Amino acid sequence: MTPELGRMVDKLVASGEYKSASEVMRDGSPALIGRRERSAATLVEIRIRMACGLAEADRGDDAEGPGEEAVRRAFDVGIARTRA
Repeated sequence: MTPELGRMVDKLVASGEYKSASEVMRDGSPALIGRRERSAATLVEIRIRMACGLAEADRGDDAEGPGEEAVRRAFDVGIARTRA
């Protein structure tokens, strides 16, 4: 544990919010686990999208036009999908 994190844990215990450092760590564990699971799921999604993009390119279904415009259009489509 870093000194900074140790001081934060000590302050939480001293404030009476937690009875011990173990309680602080136990309370923070679900957040850590959730963040790691979201990161893993995001990585899986990125890999799937990359594989789909490579398959499209192999089929010749890649975007037309200059690279910068094609990337911009792809981002616009992705943003529109996340808002739907």
